[in-house]
Amino acid sequence: MSNPQQLRYSKEHEWLSAADDGVSTVGITEHAANALGDVVYVQLPEVGDTVTAGETCGELESTKSVSDLYSPVSGEVVEANQDVVDDPSLVNSAPFEGGWLFKVRVSEEPKDLLSADEYTEFSGN
Repeated sequence: MSNPQQLRYSKEHEWLSAADDGVSTVGITEHAANALGDVVYVQLPEVGDTVTAGETCGELESTKSVSDLYSPVSGEVVEANQDVVDDPSLVNSAPFEGGWLFKVRVSEEPKDLLSADEYTEFSGN
């Protein structure tokens, strides 16, 4: 399992892309997707919602359990991935590509986000 070098990671197992015009993409890591098992339901924040770094903003339900989705940054949600809502298995099959969850206009980014190497060491993968 490899974690893309260009992304940053939270200790809650979310990834964050570099901001493009102030907007970053958020998803969960392959490690988290594998730990969850087959994702069958995704609840995402709505466009226009304000999310806060480290706070719950949605939910992922798998055949094993229900897991909270945490925002790695603070900001306003500008897009939710309807493809993942319609086909939650994308979270498992393509966590870093088509399985992204939402896009956020970042207002504040915590200082404790991890690099790919730091996340790999943290998660044991």
